Amino acid sequence: GTSRQIPQTIIIGVRKGGTRALLEMLDIHPNIVVAATEVHFFDWDENYMKGIDWYRNLMPFSYGNQITIEKTPGYFTSPQAPGRIHDMNSSIKLLLILRDPTERVISDYTQVYYNRVESHKPVQLFEDIVIKNGVLNTKYKAIQRSLYDVHMEKWLKHFSLDQIHIVDGNTLIKDPLPELQKVERFLNLPSRIMSSNFYFNQTKGFYCIRSDGRERCLHESKGRPHPLVNSTVLEQLYSYFREHNAKFYRMVNHSFDWH
Repeated sequence: GTSRQIPQTIIIGVRKGGTRALLEMLDIHPNIVVAATEVHFFDWDENYMKGIDWYRNLMPFSYGNQITIEKTPGYFTSPQAPGRIHDMNSSIKLLLILRDPTERVISDYTQVYYNRVESHKPVQLFEDIVIKNGVLNTKYKAIQRSLYDVHMEKWLKHFSLDQIHIVDGNTLIKDPLPELQKVERFLNLPSRIMSSNFYFNQTKGFYCIRSDGRERCLHESKGRPHPLVNSTVLEQLYSYFREHNAKFYRMVNHSFDWH
């Protein structure tokens, strides 16, 4: 009695915002099934050309009462993704998880740094990438990805604000349950996720998941320690994002506790 369904909900981003944590935590819910990997259907032309049946075949089997969710953080910053998703399903519900944009830049750098170290490639200090000739390197991809207002503008051309639920990534890590309950309500699902589904792992410094009689934590690549960043550079980043953040708050009628 199961079949593969095109997702009724997509986690569209943002990269290093907590998309994996959100997906794994939602997977606790009996009415949710999740795609195992990032699909990159709407942001990579070579995948999009393969067509909707190719996309559906990458989804898990589900029952009629279950919602299928996939997450690809690259969608949020992709110029093509909003229109393509709208063409597939104009009434779809979207989840967007965000965190402090400066923290997100540092986390983005940290992931690339460790990937390069593991591949024995040369690495640069954070400050040497972010500052060029004494000024902020605003062309740095990680900074571009944190301009939430710029990207959100593209999504709001295709979807109404009530179709996009914003999850506070900073709160999800510190206290997951209230954020997940908001998602349950947004998706019109019965309340099934409980505080007993989480336990704090002192070693990792964040919450792990307990469900179906087993315990699991996010992959060891998650929650890696960030480099200590020069305070002057931090201030330059805070200052640069301030206006973009204010614009974003006005767009979504909601403020966040960001620098």
